[in-house]
This record gives sequence, C-alpha cells and structure tokens, in this order.
Amino acid sequence: MSDDDILAMHLQELRRGTVVLACLQLLRTPGYGYGLLETLDARGFATDANTLYPLLRRLEKQGYLDSEWNTEEARPRKFYRTSAAGVSLAASLTADFRAIATAIDSLTEEN
Repeated sequence: MSDDDILAMHLQELRRGTVVLACLQLLRTPGYGYGLLETLDARGFATDANTLYPLLRRLEKQGYLDSEWNTEEARPRKFYRTSAAGVSLAASLTADFRAIATAIDSLTEEN
C-alpha cells in the first residue's frame, strides 16, 4: 500500500463522522439528497452518493431527520430536514468536535 493510499484511508476515517455533523447542520434548511451531495462537495465534504443516501435513511430512522415527499415536480423528491433531536445532536457533536480540535491544537503547540 502506497503512502497516498494510507493517507486516503486515514482521511476517510477522519471525515466519516464530520459528514454526519455537516448533514445535520445543512439540513436545518430542507434539502433533498442530490442537492445535499452537491452542497457537501462545494463545502469541502466530498461524499459519495452510496455513502450519503444510507446515512440519510439511518439518521431519519434514528429520529434525527424528518422527511417528506415533494410530488409537485416532474420527478418526486424526498426532502429532509433536521428534527429537534437532530438539532440537539448537532449541538453536542459540534461542541465535542471543537473540544477535539482544541486538544489537537494544544498537542501541535507543545511539539
């Protein structure tokens, strides 16, 4: 395995949890899967559709997202919105993420 492959593997692990948090934050404004995929990519959270759609279904099943179908357009789309429980989870995850970032910064400063 090359150094680039190893780095890519570690970056994927590092980003995995941040995509959950990014989705919860972005979906405070209702959105559909493909639009969310584009927004995530534009904001630096490159995510594969095969990762995003199961994640959205899981967060919905866990009660962190609400959804509804919009059938007014030519192709029906399922719109997601962060639920009250999802807003609470996002706040907790954000606080923990910031604490971890601060801890990593302090490690860097020590060395």
